[in-house]
Amino acid sequence: MDEAFLALGTTIKAAGSQEAFRAVDYEANLAVARALRARGTTRLGVVSAMGADPGSGIFYNRVKGELEQALSELGFDTLVIARPSFLAGDRNALGQPERPGEKLALSVSRWLAWLIPDDYKAIQASAVASALLQAVPTTSGFRILRSGQMRRSRAPAAA
Repeated sequence: MDEAFLALGTTIKAAGSQEAFRAVDYEANLAVARALRARGTTRLGVVSAMGADPGSGIFYNRVKGELEQALSELGFDTLVIARPSFLAGDRNALGQPERPGEKLALSVSRWLAWLIPDDYKAIQASAVASALLQAVPTTSGFRILRSGQMRRSRAPAAA
């Protein structure tokens, strides 16, 4: 397997604690990436978060940034990190719980879209997937994709 994609993640609320969140968003992703690298995978695409930063004072963003940093040290020839803003999509189809606050935020953001910079607008999860599917095979080295770039990507949707 030459390339692989990681999109495993949760929320602190769904995980139940910061420790449980870290176990999924950092430890599980890193374990899978290490196993992939050991089996010869050379290209990796990862879904992270817009504010990812290992030095962040915000726990969520710090964990995402620490994962990015750890992944960059594994020696992949290609590492593409997608940093989407607020993810939109059909959560019910994935068996995920309703998020009333998320629904409200998406509704409001649609009305105010003309005021919101591209990198901060909600983005469809399918657009993130398409952008990674396009970027990973054509990138050499390290690359970060921001929401605005992913929104403009014209990659075909995954089959």
